[in-house]
Amino acid sequence: MDRPPPSPHSRAAAAPPSDTLSGSPYGADGSGLVCGYRFLPGAGAVPLDSMTAAELLDRRAAAGPGTQEDGGFLWLHFSLAHAAAERWLARHAGLPGSFFEMLREGLHSTRIERDDDALIAVINDVRFDFAFEPADLSTLWIGVAPGLVVTARQQPLRAVDRLRIAVNAGACPRSPVELLERLMRAQADVLVGIVRDVTGRIDVVEDGLLVGRRDHQRAKLGAMRRLLVRLQRLLAPEPAALFRLLHQPPAWVADADVQDLRGATEEFSVVLRDMQALQERIKLLQEEVAASVNEDNNRSLFVLTVVTVLALPINILAGLFGMNVGGIPLAEDAHGFWMVVGIVLSFTAVAAWLAFRPKRGDR
Repeated sequence: MDRPPPSPHSRAAAAPPSDTLSGSPYGADGSGLVCGYRFLPGAGAVPLDSMTAAELLDRRAAAGPGTQEDGGFLWLHFSLAHAAAERWLARHAGLPGSFFEMLREGLHSTRIERDDDALIAVINDVRFDFAFEPADLSTLWIGVAPGLVVTARQQPLRAVDRLRIAVNAGACPRSPVELLERLMRAQADVLVGIVRDVTGRIDVVEDGLLVGRRDHQRAKLGAMRRLLVRLQRLLAPEPAALFRLLHQPPAWVADADVQDLRGATEEFSVVLRDMQALQERIKLLQEEVAASVNEDNNRSLFVLTVVTVLALPINILAGLFGMNVGGIPLAEDAHGFWMVVGIVLSFTAVAAWLAFRPKRGDR
């Protein structure tokens, strides 16, 4: 899961940086920083703690906007579960106010938009304990500025962890926008895995329906459809803001980064189309299950109706002859019982013929 970077002393004592990160304690530091990296051209990723990151950011702020003395950039990943995280970002990060408004409002719909010279993004991903429940989704808020990428979350996410593994293995994004694009592609990969798993589950349900097993299938289909609907609602980027960003990016964003960002959004579109196709497939299966259940209910209702109709003559005669009044016919006749039985059987035969006679459409 997301783990904080080691202190400078532990980095000096350990061998490679990746081993240091793997052995660091769980959770974030006192400022809410889970992990931090400094990407330098030709030098790879250098882990940072919150104190070193604050010094670098304050030095850049003092030098003036857009000044990057080393040509690199920082990636800082925070846990919003720590109350100090938002205060630290407001004091040192220099992000626009819309980023903090987005954090306080808790916006969850996927979006990428431009705010003056910065980029503000919201992406959604699954938690580590994802169990195919809509509640197992979580949000990652991203602020991108010249020389800085800030990501913040409430619960650990798979996309961030995959990116951290890649960075620890030697990956070095060339720019903040490329790191944002990698986050989006990592999320798209997770969603592709979800689509594959859901497809496998739907195949199992469909095979069960073909052999006549319908127990609990409606509940399973309903849960998967709710998950896909929630994923599609949260993951579909707002088209207007994305269109403006891709056609009017900030001046510091390179053309290659814009093309990579456009490619990442196209991957999102493909995954969303696959989700929509799965929703249609689930809808057809639900209709088939409902039709099968209705057929069983109609068959049961028909049987009950037939039994009621066949028992109607004897119930009527039993009610008539059971009255304690005088003048009951055939009361003194020696063959009265059998005569009544014959009458009952005659009426029952007529009722059975009326109930089971073939309809014109069935001929």
